Amino acid sequence: MEVERPIPAANVPMEPPKIIRLDESVVNRIAAGEVIQRPVSAVKELVENSLDAGSTSINVVVKDGGLKLIQVSDNGHGIRYEDLPILCERHTTSKLSTFEDLQTIKSMGFRGEALASMTYVGHVTVTTITEGQLHGYRVSYRDGAMEDRPVACAAVKGTQIMIENLFYNMTARRKTLLNSNDDYSKIVDLISRFSIHHVKVSFSCRKHGSNRPDVHTVGTSSKLDAIRSVYGVSVSHDLMEIAASDDDPSRSAFKMDGLISNANYIAKKTIMVLFINERLVECTALKRAVEVIYAATLPKASKPFIYMSIVLPPQHVDVNVHPTKREVSLLNQESLIDIIQREVESKLRNSNTTRTFQTQIINPSTTGLLNSSKDAQLRPSPSGTKSQKVPVNKIVRTDSQDPFGRMHVYLQAKQSSGHPKKPDLASVRYAVIQRRNPKEAASLTSIQELLSDMDCSTHSGLLDIVKDCTYIGMADDTFALLQHSTCLYLVNVINLSKELMYQQVLRRFAHFNAIKLSDPAPLSELIMMALKEEDMEPDTDENDDLKEKIVEMNVELLKQKVEMLLEYFCIQIDQQGKLAKLPVILDQYTPDMDRVPEFVLSLGNDVNWKDEKECFQSVSAALGNFYAMHPPLLPSPSGEGLQFFKRNKKVENGTDEGKEANPGCIFGKALQNI
Repeated sequence: MEVERPIPAANVPMEPPKIIRLDESVVNRIAAGEVIQRPVSAVKELVENSLDAGSTSINVVVKDGGLKLIQVSDNGHGIRYEDLPILCERHTTSKLSTFEDLQTIKSMGFRGEALASMTYVGHVTVTTITEGQLHGYRVSYRDGAMEDRPVACAAVKGTQIMIENLFYNMTARRKTLLNSNDDYSKIVDLISRFSIHHVKVSFSCRKHGSNRPDVHTVGTSSKLDAIRSVYGVSVSHDLMEIAASDDDPSRSAFKMDGLISNANYIAKKTIMVLFINERLVECTALKRAVEVIYAATLPKASKPFIYMSIVLPPQHVDVNVHPTKREVSLLNQESLIDIIQREVESKLRNSNTTRTFQTQIINPSTTGLLNSSKDAQLRPSPSGTKSQKVPVNKIVRTDSQDPFGRMHVYLQAKQSSGHPKKPDLASVRYAVIQRRNPKEAASLTSIQELLSDMDCSTHSGLLDIVKDCTYIGMADDTFALLQHSTCLYLVNVINLSKELMYQQVLRRFAHFNAIKLSDPAPLSELIMMALKEEDMEPDTDENDDLKEKIVEMNVELLKQKVEMLLEYFCIQIDQQGKLAKLPVILDQYTPDMDRVPEFVLSLGNDVNWKDEKECFQSVSAALGNFYAMHPPLLPSPSGEGLQFFKRNKKVENGTDEGKEANPGCIFGKALQNI
């Protein structure tokens, strides 16, 4: 049987494909994929915006490498309410208005594409407040537009931008970013680089749910101190200063200063932190030129640590050459690199005359212990069992080493008597403060005595319980249930929070961040409110004259102590006798402002201003009592927001019997923070 085969069709010429105009949403998503390549790209854009806003404190929180959550908070000038509708539209910016402005641009952002790109690949929420506003605004964005009108909300100074579910609509991109640890390490490295250049800005970067940040710096005056706090003492110890410049306008007029590693520095990877006109960039040609010098000068081709800050005329730098602004184009780049290369070579040759070598002494007894432990591991167990089953009555409900609920961050464990005595904690803390700010560290023996007394009075048993406890829940309105090992304990939430805040005041003495009141409150009105609150018969006018005298005396007393309160406790009272600033005792925690009158009255009545030690102790105690978790304003344990409770004026058995909210939610959060 014959089978007919199909005859191939003749080569018919194909018609050219039709060119169509892409939909605007497709164009925006393509552009967003170029600008926001990874989570670290979004963090870089947000941090640069915070620096452009004049921020002195920037906090970054990341979850799942930035795919689930990126939150950047700052204390900059904020965003105006009328600018919120166009905030996340493409090519909307406050940095320039004409193309010519790009030639002299000094800000890090200028395109107006970053926030818009984030809204096309994630869910963006902005919370902001500007100077002089009584409240802030929160608004969500998607695909470059607001999802709803801005909502009034409570806010601290500055702006908080939160990105959730990054690349939720880009499946291929999201699958390539499954290793969240790698992305988080890139974010930590980015914040570390910003922190060693912007030494006047406080940076913090941590994982969501973690109590301890992976990067935490405070404003310093030395870049060497910033490198020491970020990269460690071993790196900063082997650095030397370098500077170069060129004033010849025919070549490349520039100034460079920085820090480079000397002959004693040993590393397997080059670390180069380069800022050009305050912009964090990369320059492959400059990096290779410096590495060549190190490879030719030092043995074993040592990898260097390099920090350089180069300042050029703005018209000599083209910043608009890369989608993420990671690279810039320089005028006369070859001559600039040549001058810097010669200066690095000169520095290295002068520092290569001496090298430091460290030796390690092997203890024979340690070798014997190691050998015996290995033999013990090789010998089988006599019973033949691998492990012994734990009795039921010894099983703990949850793991005590689980980070949730531990409070050891603010507690110092005592040394056992078997070990040699190390330097006293108070003396170490004093040395650190003196190194950071010698002026403020002078004549603070009273604070050192208070810290020493606090450390010496630590109860070892209670310390272990609080250090490794697990928060369970609230037993009633005042007491919380904690579990340690197989035992349950009742803890007074109010008393514990008072002690925590008191210790925090002493440990942060003279180094507080500030909570600025949007509307400064007159001291006279605050003290009068506190006196009326304490008055059992507020409707009578018999004691009005006495109250006014008390108010006048306390206001005059506090005005005399303005400088001391501001310098040591960050409590600012302006010339008009108004309370303008309060200290930050615990990060990301705001006290109950309804207790400000009581706190101000306590400063006037309960502080012994004549004795230095008693003065510091009583002011710290007043701050601790003010910042402690009190009724009547506490979060609802049901998670439905804040509930307000009015105080009951009836006094029974000498105590106020006002209704209190269940503080379970806030205490649970406090345990996580601690």
